[in-house]
Amino acid sequence: MIPYRLLDSDIDHFIQEDVPYGDLTTSLLEIGTMQGEITFTTRESTVICCTEEAARVLERCGASVHHCMKSGLKVDHGTTILSASGQADTLHAGWKVALNLLEYASGIATRTEEIVSQVKAINPAITVVTTRKSFPGTKKVAIKAIIAGGAFPHRLGLSESILVFRQHTEFLGGIDKFLNSVKALKVKVTEHKIIVEAETAEEALKIAIAGVDVVQVDKISPAELAILVPQIHQQAPNVTISVAGGINQNNAAAYAESGVDIIVLSSVYFGKPSDIGVVMVSKGEKQGDHACALFKASSVTIGVS
Repeated sequence: MIPYRLLDSDIDHFIQEDVPYGDLTTSLLEIGTMQGEITFTTRESTVICCTEEAARVLERCGASVHHCMKSGLKVDHGTTILSASGQADTLHAGWKVALNLLEYASGIATRTEEIVSQVKAINPAITVVTTRKSFPGTKKVAIKAIIAGGAFPHRLGLSESILVFRQHTEFLGGIDKFLNSVKALKVKVTEHKIIVEAETAEEALKIAIAGVDVVQVDKISPAELAILVPQIHQQAPNVTISVAGGINQNNAAAYAESGVDIIVLSSVYFGKPSDIGVVMVSKGEKQGDHACALFKASSVTIGVS
């Protein structure tokens, strides 16, 4: 699956967040119209992500991009993934915004790829999906990053999927009363799958037998799952089994070995950003007598000299 591109409005928001009223330092040093080049290079093996967005940050600040590798590629230490040239004020305006996007998104993509590789080595048919527990305001970047790493979103929000938790059945008189209504619910939403979370092995088997599409077991150990999965396959062979709760690089392989169909996790969102170095080189000369540099298709001033 090819990672998508963020909207121009997203890119402009990132820039304006960091450069709301121009670059005071570059302006005071009077270097804004001097020409230069900027390069972004990996300092470790990395699955890169948001290179396209980082390039667009630089472009909308007024720079010209010369080289941009695609999101989703796994590259070695020392790989130049993005380079551009332009006036110093444009390069400084886009520098940290572009770098932050690259490092955070590539960190998520790299962690995702490591887990996907682990579980696919055990079961090529297994699917790795990620929850909606990304930090508020970062969902678009986070989802692009997990796709770049080979996973898929579990659910993008409350509007497009049906996932029943205990917190729902609490208002319905309990899990047993809810399960009695599963057939009627499936008639109402024939184009959707009904996913129901189970907190114990016994509950998971009961939910599967009731005819749901997916039973999602939460916080059950791989050892328990190894016993439960064959039971569900025997008594409800058409039900898909997913597992969630505390899954990370250290235990993902064990969960894959249990025989589940889907691994659901949040851990890839949290961790160390990828280490990407930036070098900016001055070309010395100034270009004309520009009063400012502007975002392309925008009226916001990003640098004054």
